[in-house]
Amino acid sequence: MPATQSDRPEQGKFLMPFEITHATVPAPGGVSEAAVVTGPAFALVLDGATATGATTGCAHDVAWYVRQLAGLLCARLLTDGSPGLREILRTALAALVEKHGRTCDMTNADSPSSTVAVVRERDGALDILVLGHSPVALQRTNGAVEVIVDDRAAYLDSYAPEAVSGYRNNPAGGFWVAGAKPEAADHALTASIPLSQIEQFAVLSEGAAHLPERHGWSWPHFMAELSEAGPGRIITATREAEADTAPGAFRGRANDTAAAVLCRPSEPAQRTGRTLPSTS
Repeated sequence: MPATQSDRPEQGKFLMPFEITHATVPAPGGVSEAAVVTGPAFALVLDGATATGATTGCAHDVAWYVRQLAGLLCARLLTDGSPGLREILRTALAALVEKHGRTCDMTNADSPSSTVAVVRERDGALDILVLGHSPVALQRTNGAVEVIVDDRAAYLDSYAPEAVSGYRNNPAGGFWVAGAKPEAADHALTASIPLSQIEQFAVLSEGAAHLPERHGWSWPHFMAELSEAGPGRIITATREAEADTAPGAFRGRANDTAAAVLCRPSEPAQRTGRTLPSTS
């Protein structure tokens, strides 16, 4: 039976609050350059994508950049549910560049930057955006697990610092992260999935995805353990696996800041009897 006008959610309105748990742990001996922000209908994970200590041409460090971008994104997600996530990210990046561009060199390839992973409920669907290697993993109500990940950096010929700098936000075979170019938002990967099809989902930094990406865990096993034991235990298991791994076994950092957010719709649409709008 099709939904009547009174059954349909008002355009742009949030319907589903989330039950959210999260944990953030820096790499051993390091400091966290990640940010986790959650709201009544959204969650985001940002993770610094410029190496600590790099010559950035900027008076601000990577942690400052991550915090500022998190605040700008959060403000837009809380107050304006109408624009798409790419537009929200683009306007936040433009505001941040304006904020520190007068005193800092925005042309430097190593200017502070960050990965971005955002999920937002709107009109009975889960909107997803990922930019840089911070994945979103979702478990559907049929048990299948789907991972949305921007893995373009994995195809670089070299992970040497100068090579990574040359390909960061470079349209010629490079990869994109949030940095000094607002147009990076146009290169983000996006998806929108009805909440009625989702049992739970996770928003992760790259460092929190090492178990399935490096250490032999399947994504269904990862999601089951995350749901059962929680984000903190998953990060502990990650550190244990990293400690048992020979140096140089993988390209990139041996370990990194791990930020994991587990989200469940607290009132799943399929349990309420509410009819969802068409996604066509």
